[in-house]
Amino acid sequence: MMGQEHIRNVQALPGAIVVAIADPDATSLGAAQELVGEPVSSYLSVAEMLAHESLDAVVISSPNFTHRSVLEPLWQTSLNLLIEKPLCTTVEDCLHVQTAADAHDGIVWVGLEYRYMPPVKRFLQELGVSQNGTHPAAKSATGQVRMLSIREHRFPFLDKVGHWNRFSANTGGTLVEKCCHFFDLMRVAIPSRPVRVMASGAQDVNHLDERYPEGTPDILDNAFVIMEFENGARASLDLAMFAEGSAFEQELVAVGDLGKVEVKIPGFMELSRGRQAELIVGSRSTGWPVTSEQIGAEESVRYLGAHHGASYLEHVDFCSAIRNGTAPLVTVEDGLWSVAMGTAAQTSLAEGRAVTLAEIGLS
Repeated sequence: MMGQEHIRNVQALPGAIVVAIADPDATSLGAAQELVGEPVSSYLSVAEMLAHESLDAVVISSPNFTHRSVLEPLWQTSLNLLIEKPLCTTVEDCLHVQTAADAHDGIVWVGLEYRYMPPVKRFLQELGVSQNGTHPAAKSATGQVRMLSIREHRFPFLDKVGHWNRFSANTGGTLVEKCCHFFDLMRVAIPSRPVRVMASGAQDVNHLDERYPEGTPDILDNAFVIMEFENGARASLDLAMFAEGSAFEQELVAVGDLGKVEVKIPGFMELSRGRQAELIVGSRSTGWPVTSEQIGAEESVRYLGAHHGASYLEHVDFCSAIRNGTAPLVTVEDGLWSVAMGTAAQTSLAEGRAVTLAEIGLS
């Protein structure tokens, strides 16, 4: 699915084309070829593709657990790489990729595209934060963020090739697979290191009656997570993956010394029906007047896709970095931390205790 999403985005980009596809699954390969709409070289492996093609960049959008192995032949090149989230399914694999990326000549970019969703960008701007996590503004609507809450109430996991996403061994667990986006946003919004995690969750509704040769699906479909940061700030995640009837799929709320900012983001179906995101800002310094505005798609977006044009905007910056020789705005370190936070949350949930990031291998 995300491979096809990336193809559509590349086709919409000025000055970029899809020239080759590699995938061991014949059905996926055929669907990708049909989507491109013109003859394109196709291969069953990345190594075979590299032996025959002259490329500038490669997008890795294979199943989570394959990222490390898919990347191995690419480290022998100087190609620019965009790796879909999560970076890997384990901290160990992420650290291996980080070491390889540090020695790699090309740009290595991690696809945490929620940073690029226009409502999220506006939310971060109100906090005085850019989407790459820097804090350029002298002031923000909230002042120092003390509390950040993120809610995602959405539909269940979609069906993927070979049902690979039904099993935590393949995904890293729901709090890695799906929620790495939100742990990444926590790090962007709060200028401090996460230090401790407490989580509670279960698989209560989704996929309970499904049976596969590998067994019964074991992926969480709901959870609460509390993340504590070194500077004393706290963030929470409220996840429900059996809440298709929500008007807003994601809601982000930041509260600080000076005020409160919240944004409500519709899902794809509600967006297609004309519902727009809503940004609400309240300020303590001026007696708490509350302002609100609706946020639509950015005019520059040529392909809206499933994430409010976020993937397109991500590709624009990726291409710009390639052409200008600049550093990636979303780094392997960002990918590593988002996986580590999710892994710590999964561990907390499984063991019924608070877990430090130091236990997971980061500090």
